[in-house]
Amino acid sequence: MKIHPSSKVRAFSLQLVLIVPFVLQVFAIVGLVGYLSFKNGEKAVNNLADQLMERTSGEVNQHLDAYLSIPHKVIQLNADAIRMGLLDVRDRLKVGKYFWHEMQAYDLTFISLNLATGEGTGAGRYDGKTVTIDDNAIKTPSLPKNTKTYLTDNDGNPTKVMTTSTWDTVNELAYTEPVKAGKPIWVRIYTYYDPAYPPYIVASAGRPIYDASKKLIGVVGAEIHLLKLSEFLQKLNVSRLGQVFIMERDGMLVANSAQEKPFSVVNNEIKRLKAIDSPNPAIQNIAKQLQQRIPNFQSITNTQKLKVNVQGENFYVHIVPWRDQYGLDWLVVVGIPEKTYMAQIHANTQISILLCFGALIVATTIGIFTSRWIAYPILRLNQTTQAIAFGDLQQTLEEGNIDELNTLGHSFNHMAGQLRESFIALENSNAELEARVEQRTVELKTALSELQRTQAQVVQSEKMSSLGQLVAGIAHEINNPVNFIHGNITHLDEYTQNLLQMIYLYQERYSSHDPEIQALAEEIDLEFLIEDLQKILPSMKMGTERIRNIVRSLRNFSRMDEAEFKTVDIHEGIESTLLILQHRLKDKPDRPAIEVIKDYGNLPQAECFPGQLNQVLMNILVNAMDALDEADIKRTSQQIEENPSQITIRTSVVDSQSIEIAIADNAQGMPESVQSRIFDPFFTTKPVGKGTGMGMAISYQIITEKHGGKLLCFSSLGEGSNFIIQVPIRQQAPERVLKV
Repeated sequence: MKIHPSSKVRAFSLQLVLIVPFVLQVFAIVGLVGYLSFKNGEKAVNNLADQLMERTSGEVNQHLDAYLSIPHKVIQLNADAIRMGLLDVRDRLKVGKYFWHEMQAYDLTFISLNLATGEGTGAGRYDGKTVTIDDNAIKTPSLPKNTKTYLTDNDGNPTKVMTTSTWDTVNELAYTEPVKAGKPIWVRIYTYYDPAYPPYIVASAGRPIYDASKKLIGVVGAEIHLLKLSEFLQKLNVSRLGQVFIMERDGMLVANSAQEKPFSVVNNEIKRLKAIDSPNPAIQNIAKQLQQRIPNFQSITNTQKLKVNVQGENFYVHIVPWRDQYGLDWLVVVGIPEKTYMAQIHANTQISILLCFGALIVATTIGIFTSRWIAYPILRLNQTTQAIAFGDLQQTLEEGNIDELNTLGHSFNHMAGQLRESFIALENSNAELEARVEQRTVELKTALSELQRTQAQVVQSEKMSSLGQLVAGIAHEINNPVNFIHGNITHLDEYTQNLLQMIYLYQERYSSHDPEIQALAEEIDLEFLIEDLQKILPSMKMGTERIRNIVRSLRNFSRMDEAEFKTVDIHEGIESTLLILQHRLKDKPDRPAIEVIKDYGNLPQAECFPGQLNQVLMNILVNAMDALDEADIKRTSQQIEENPSQITIRTSVVDSQSIEIAIADNAQGMPESVQSRIFDPFFTTKPVGKGTGMGMAISYQIITEKHGGKLLCFSSLGEGSNFIIQVPIRQQAPERVLKV
């Protein structure tokens, strides 16, 4: 055999081929792992920071919703009490005492009532602990200090005057702004400073109240201290790492998590600060960065996520708008420094780089020694292979120090000895394969024919099933028009006879004198028409009678046309229902047939609505079959065989007045919680789309209301269910009822 040399290509030594890819792979894998580790760590940090800030923002929003809803709930209660006459606004001290008790129940700073007359009362906690009562009289020149502040006993009764002061009720913002708005609102944040008390900075809620003639009575108000918001923010876990602050849309601070206050005291006057003027460097710089990024805070309508640099340090920042229905519109800002999370990421990156270089050196060294060890046996294998390629099949390989190459050598030696035999075996196998393919083709053709025959049977079965449903529907739809035609044929026959008599009489007296009438009679063949017409009407009557008989047969089960009590055989209704459900009782590929055990008693014929009673039987039997199918899904074939699915139907006479039908199954039964609601409308335990929850409710109505009977359910988990129907044999006062 002549071997033609291939074209000259650039070749590389085996050692180089083994070392370089191995080293590059190790370096690439270690580098990629390090890079992905860094990126995944960075992504995890971003996700963790987002989750932490979203959770913090959510906690703040929930606290604002709860904390700032209290004043409006309180003033709503007070306004309702005044409108209903429970509080007499003329008795200011009594109203103040009522407010005093509310202060014990709610974490508020001040609750007040300012009347349109200039009078007022209130209860406050100015020092943050002691609750006092304020009483405002009408301010006059003779009474410039019209407000008295009382200390109280433990029951809220004023004991002595603590201070007197001047308060112009009707000109204060807490009064004028709610009156102007005509609805409950938040008044602008109110501040007051007295060296004897802690700084007083509150959000004030006000609600105008009117009498029945829409005349203004006054304004009820409640104030809540904003420093408590700062205390809440300081308790958040994120406050140990970053900063949380709340500001108005104009940038004014409301509260912050820093130790520094969101306001300053200048000349015994509280001066609120903007976030960019905060004494806390982090809050101040975050606010300045936000102002540069978003000059108009009014444009923020949803959560903003930013990354800002504060004094050379990166911060993750979330801005979440918060507002309520009474006019507050604030921004919740959460800022967390990036270094909190990135320090470990950078350390891991450095370690990954060192490991990469270390792995590169080790891989290079190992690759050199490994390539030399592997190259020699492979060179020997190459020489032997070339010899076999030239036709020398007697060549063999000697064993070396590498087990895998020794195994390859044994296989190579065996291959050389079996090569010639393989050619012969290949020819024999080819012939055998052709025979097997031909045999398999015949089998496939047979299977295809069987499949086509089975498919045709299934299609025919489905056609017959659909046809049955179609016939039942058509029978119901054609019943009324057929009855109409049948009922009118008698009248049509009578009218026809009258017209024929008229024609005969007319012919006797006038037809021979009028050639035009005679010509028309010959044209339409009047004699044949009269004869044939008298044959058509009986034929039509016979046809409609036959259609009625067919419809009556098709409606034998439902009998929904019977709107009055009928005396029927109960067993006939049961058998008709079972016949309708026969397809559900038969065995299926995934379960054997459901056995129906009939234990019929000697029942007299009973008065009932047959169609409606059949509907009840249908609902109970369908539910029993569904329960058995559901139970069989959870059982093995052996369990089903040992305890097959059964439905037992028993009938008996309870007494001389009523009969009883009991339908029981041996499914899994129902818990007490389901059994107690089995007859409730729209209650179902079936999946969505498989039950409306109305079947048993309608059945209960049919038995109890339409028949004056009883429908009972007895069930225990693991023991199946038993439904008992009791109906009177004779109805006492049958009434015309609508079909259900």
